[in-house]
Amino acid sequence: MAKLNYQKWIELLSVILHCPVCSNKYNAEQTSIIESKDPEKYENSSLLVHTECERCKSSVVFSIALDGPEVFSVGMVTDLNSTDAKRFRDADSISLNEVIDFHEFLSVFDGDFERMLH
Repeated sequence: MAKLNYQKWIELLSVILHCPVCSNKYNAEQTSIIESKDPEKYENSSLLVHTECERCKSSVVFSIALDGPEVFSVGMVTDLNSTDAKRFRDADSISLNEVIDFHEFLSVFDGDFERMLH
């Protein structure tokens, strides 16, 4: 089976994907692959890509699933740059105990960040 050329897919997708903020078409040069799965197959392959709009400078992370001739895409506006997105992709998941601890902190926090940080 032929190796899947993700850069070609990115170039093709940049023609059809538009910025959700200003509707500008994306430039493939502004798009970087954060993660790819099953690079040897055209079916059940996926990409996680980061792109920045040249017009409004909004950053978006797209999850793209390739299943033969079908392409599915979901985008999320973010304030992360591509380096941050890669770093968070590799980070440990938040544990249930961390969520509980943070919930307990918020239940007694009075909102005074300045006092808390000093």
